[in-house]
This record gives sequence, structure tokens and C-alpha cells, in this order.
Amino acid sequence: MKFMKLGTRPDTFFTEEATRTVISDIPSDIVIQINDINYLLHKLQFPLLPKCGLLQRLCSDSGDSDIVTIELHDLPGGEEAFELCAKFCYGIMINVSAHNFVALFCAAKFLRMTESVEKGNLVLKLEAFFMSCILEGWKDSIITLQNTSKLPEWSETYGITRKCIDSIVEKILTPPAKVAWSYTYTRPGYSKKHHHSVPKDWWTEDISDLDIDLFRCLITAIRSTYMLSPQLIGEALHVYASRWLPDTTKNRPPESSVSRTEELMEKSRRVLETIVNMIPGDRGSVSVGFMLRLLSIANYLGASPMTKTELIRRSSLQFEEATVNDLLFPLPSTSGGHSYDIDLVVSVLESLVVLWRRISPTASENSQFLVSIRKVGKLIDSYLLVVAKDANMPVSKIVSLAEALPDIARLDHDVLYKAINSYLKEHPDLSKADKKRLCRILDCQKLSPEVRAHAVKNERLPLRTVVQVLFFEQEKEKGSKETGNRLLPPPELIRNHTPTIGDYQGKLKLGLDEKSSRGESTRRTINPAENSEKDQNKMKRSDGKLPLELEKKLIIAEIEETESEKGKEIRGEGMSRSKLDPKKIVTKGSRSDNSRDKGRDR
Repeated sequence: MKFMKLGTRPDTFFTEEATRTVISDIPSDIVIQINDINYLLHKLQFPLLPKCGLLQRLCSDSGDSDIVTIELHDLPGGEEAFELCAKFCYGIMINVSAHNFVALFCAAKFLRMTESVEKGNLVLKLEAFFMSCILEGWKDSIITLQNTSKLPEWSETYGITRKCIDSIVEKILTPPAKVAWSYTYTRPGYSKKHHHSVPKDWWTEDISDLDIDLFRCLITAIRSTYMLSPQLIGEALHVYASRWLPDTTKNRPPESSVSRTEELMEKSRRVLETIVNMIPGDRGSVSVGFMLRLLSIANYLGASPMTKTELIRRSSLQFEEATVNDLLFPLPSTSGGHSYDIDLVVSVLESLVVLWRRISPTASENSQFLVSIRKVGKLIDSYLLVVAKDANMPVSKIVSLAEALPDIARLDHDVLYKAINSYLKEHPDLSKADKKRLCRILDCQKLSPEVRAHAVKNERLPLRTVVQVLFFEQEKEKGSKETGNRLLPPPELIRNHTPTIGDYQGKLKLGLDEKSSRGESTRRTINPAENSEKDQNKMKRSDGKLPLELEKKLIIAEIEETESEKGKEIRGEGMSRSKLDPKKIVTKGSRSDNSRDKGRDR
């Protein structure tokens, strides 16, 4: 940083109560009042009036009084700037730098300390320093521009703001190979010792010191040249946001303990909304992770609905590029107990699905779009696998996110099954109704053989889900037989006895018979293998669900299970799945049609 020294005399100003004066044998004859400070000075003994055109006019208007009192409460820069001007008139040494230039220059212009009043005056010296030193320096220009925010109207009037912006833009547009001045660059892993070339975004950290309005003006000026890529503009926005906006990727304290005042919150909201409005429209100008972070901050700060909607829309357009870590935003400890903001992910996913539905059928089947939507499907399932381990996550949140994906987005349900299994493991006290609701989102036909082998032995799953897995497993095996390409069962099914759909049909009926045996004297045994091929075809459903007859049995079993005592389960009576014999399962043969209809309605 460069300095300019003016004057040679030592500082003789001193303070007495609320009065500033100069050590002198000559009594003061002019009083300058600025805010709460009085300056007792001399009109002619020291060249105060000869150098200040404004004071000359005001003193001439005051008449021939011995002591003249002048009020300068509207002086730009206040008492500090005036004292520097007064010291210049007294010949006392002052130091001028980028830190005090704006206030001093505006005060000197206000006091009319120009060449027309006296040669070699202060304004001329300051203009020379501004043009030859400040505007030639990189950081000096930024510091001076930042100080214009204290006197925005005066700085704009005297041309300081525009000249600083032009100088900064000129340096930013300089090819990196020609950058010879010092700059700040503190990216993780970057070391100037190991990098001889200047990075393209070398300028982004230094301009992040600016006030948001000046930053906006500077970015607008840079974009108007069309010489920098949208990605570089986006990087500048990212650096600025990281500097001035709260970090929502870390655990936040409860809202009640946050010490940020409403004034600071309002300032952060203004910074956020300004940044969002400056994001280039080009795809990829900023990362989806950055936009998701801005969305999380917008929710935290209570930003306008327009800002949130725009961030959701922009995030959905690049959602396929996100990673699981991009989606993990902790919630304050007071908001419902669960740790992650899953509603944020749901809102972006729903926006993507709305866009997908607007696309024509031919476009939606495009291979590129399928690749994109299936990337999103894998992302969501992987995210579910993480948040399912949250002990306080409501089942409704998991279900709403899983169901928000269209069917085309998932080639298989293996990861979704793992997420559901993790959730059931983490929530052992989950009600039967919630378990059924959770497992209903599974498509058993999209499970791999290995996962199906795990599912049929999974005690955490509802009975209906296990029966569905077994049914579709046997359907696939039957199809393989008919085509002569029967697949070998998984190793797990070979080592242990594997339950069949007949086992569970019999198991369901066994539970029903035990409840109705007091009123019946006859029973009959049903072997599923005895059903004719015609009956099997009759039972098949075209909608991918269980056969109608098996569905009826499941519904009846669920009704009986609901009406039974709390501690008794339909799979009980000491019989594990691996020990059931499908050939000895007894079913009830005299249930009326009215009972079946009642079960179906319920």
C-alpha cells in the first residue's frame, strides 16, 4: 500500500473537553463547529482562509466580528476529515493513503481547496496521488472503492467510484500471465511455491471485501465486457457467499440462542438475494452444490418466496450433478428432532419431476434424459440410505421422498431396500402400520436375487412384503422353466431351506384356522402345487401385484392380526419360516363370501 506525506511540522493539535485547538501564542479568532466538536483556529495568521474558498465566503458574510463561528455539520467525512484539511493548512504533517483518501478528498472539494483559490492546494495533490498511486495499485483501488460506501453520493459525484471500478475491471481482465501485483489467494491445497502460474480466479477473494452494492456494481461491469466466462463469475459469487453468508452445512445452534440481531439477518437476506439475482443464466456457471447451499441458507434466513423458488428451479436443472454430501444439511436441534433437512431435497426433486412431466413423451424417452433421471434416482436412494439411520427421522419424510421419484428413475430397488432395512433396524419400535406404509414403496419385481434372498429371511419386514417377494421369485423361476433357461437359485437359498409362497399361504390359513377352530369341526388341506395351470393363470394380475386369491388371504390375515391381542403375532406358534412344511399347511374351507368381502373392504 502506498502513502503520501504532506507537511513537515509536528502535530500541535490538542483536546480540551469537547474542543480541539492548536498550541499557539496567538489567540484563536474562528470557531468551526462540526457535530459535537469545536475547533478553535486562526483565520489569517495561518493560511486557513487563504486555502479554503468556502471559509473565505462564510467569513465575509459574517461581518467584522472579532470571533467568527461557522457550523459545518454537513461536511463529508466529519471532524476527522476536517482536521486533516486544517493540519494541511497549518503545515502539520499528514499521511494520505487509500484508507483515508475518500473522506479527505470529499472534504477538500467541499471546502474548495482548489487551484483557483491558491496554487499547490490540497485537491490538486490528492488528485495526483489518486491517479498515480491508488488507481495503479490493485489492493489500493479495492480499499478506496470500499471506503466510498461511507460517502456514496459524494464519491459518485466526484467520480471516485467510477474510476475505481474501471481500474479494478481493467486489472481483472488482464491475462493471468501478465499479473505482476500482489493478490490474496487462500484456496485449500494451493501454494504459490508449488504453482508458478497465476490462477484464473486470482481476483475473487480480494473483491469479496467489498460491500454487496459495490460488489454488484463491479460484477455487472465485468459481465458487460463479455470477456470472462460465466464459470469465473460464478466462482466470484461463490467466494463472496462463503465470506458473508452463514454456513448451514454445519450443526447450527437453536434459533433462540443465536445472537445475530434482526439487522444482521436482514443484511444477510439482502446479500443472499443479490447473489441469486447475479447468477449467470448459463448452465454450469455455478455448481448444484452451491445452489443447494444457497437454498438452505434462504430457508434459514427466511428469504423471499421468489428467491427460494428460483433456487429450487435452478437446482433441479442440475440435480443429476449433485452428490450425497451436497444434500446433507443439518437442521437446528429445535425443529422436530430429526437431523437432516429432507424437505429441501423433496422440494428440488418435485420441481424436477414437474419439469419431466412437461416434456413430451418422445423427449422423456430420450436416452440422454433417461441417463439423467436415473442418476437422480441413484442419488436419492443413496441419500435415503444415509438419512434412514437418523433415529428421529419420521417415516412420512422417508416415504414422501421415495415416492417423489417417477418409476422410470429406478432400474432396480436394491439400494431402496437397503435404506428401508436400515430404517427398520434403526427404528425397532415402528408400528405395523408404518412398516407396511414404508415397505409399500418397494417393487419386489425390481429386487436382485441376492436382495430377494435376504428379504425372505428378514424378520423386520411385514408379512405382506415377504409374501410378495416369494411370489415374484417363484414367478420368475416358472418363467425360466418354460423357456428352458431356468436360473440357478442364489447360494443362500441352496444352503438353507427357503420358504415358498405355499409356506406363507399355508401359514396365513393356519393362523386363521387356529382362531376359528372352536366353531368348525372340519378342515381341509390345500397344497398350492395342486392348483391347475388354468387356475394359476386365473390368479395372475396384470398390474404387477399379488394374485387376487392370495391378496384376499393377506387381507383376511391382516384383519385377524389387528383384532388379536397386542403381543400375539400371526407368524407365531413357535414356527420359524424355515421349519414350515408347505405340504401340511391346513386352511379353512368354509369362510363365507360375506367374510371375504368384509376383509377386502377393510
